[in-house]
Amino acid sequence: MAKGGKSKKKEVVFLVCEETGDYNYSLRRKSGGEKLRLKKYSPRLRKHTVHVEKKK
Repeated sequence: MAKGGKSKKKEVVFLVCEETGDYNYSLRRKSGGEKLRLKKYSPRLRKHTVHVEKKK
């Protein structure tokens, strides 16, 4: 069976810590939309910090 309609391709993006600049997380998401800003755990600082989406 054929799939109907066009689908956007998912791309790999990285979540980068704003304080240290470390690439701590990677995830796959559809292109477009706003950049993610999430509070995630930073192993180097051993606390939760703001992480922003960045393409490599």
